[in-house]
Amino acid sequence: MLTFGFCSAILIHTMPSPFIARDSFARKARQEGYLARSAYKLKSILERFTIIRSGNVVLDIGAAPGSWLQVISEIIGSRGTVIGIDIQPITFQAKNVITVQVDAQSPDIHQHIAPYGPYDAITSDAAPKTTGIKIHDQTRSLELAEQALLLSQDHLRKGGALVTKLFQSSDTTLLLRHAHKQFRKAVLYKPKASRERSFETFLVCMDKK
Repeated sequence: MLTFGFCSAILIHTMPSPFIARDSFARKARQEGYLARSAYKLKSILERFTIIRSGNVVLDIGAAPGSWLQVISEIIGSRGTVIGIDIQPITFQAKNVITVQVDAQSPDIHQHIAPYGPYDAITSDAAPKTTGIKIHDQTRSLELAEQALLLSQDHLRKGGALVTKLFQSSDTTLLLRHAHKQFRKAVLYKPKASRERSFETFLVCMDKK
């Protein structure tokens, strides 16, 4: 497997704001029938960047329980297909959704996703199980984002798009630099639904070369 050779570095951050368990996006998710508040992160990204359209074939990495699948399923409609993969069981099911329980970083991941591709877009809200050790969590998050970028090399069609979550660190710039080699446009974007106290951001890549 290719690697970008990320190195670890400690960042100094200001104290984050207090965690609020029952925020407006969590309440809105319950009211509108989404499985998690994270649905509004993707909605915000898609309002800003038109990367998924009706009839598209999409790969969603780290899909469980299925809130991003819900959003994508609504957009692609009956002519599209979204493949959701996760090491955990995926709750959401629909006629245009195919789910596969598999680790996105497993050696045989390609054989699980290749039959449904090439993809018009790849999305990933995958995150590591956090340990509270910032440098470790940042490194694992970057590995997941790197894997999404690597999978897009083989399974994303020319002109396609990628959205992947990562925890910001000193290596974020390096990942962005590599994304620019593969896509004509690559930016970092933090949607409103991301909690203020969170260090997560999203790498949005468009128009694969």
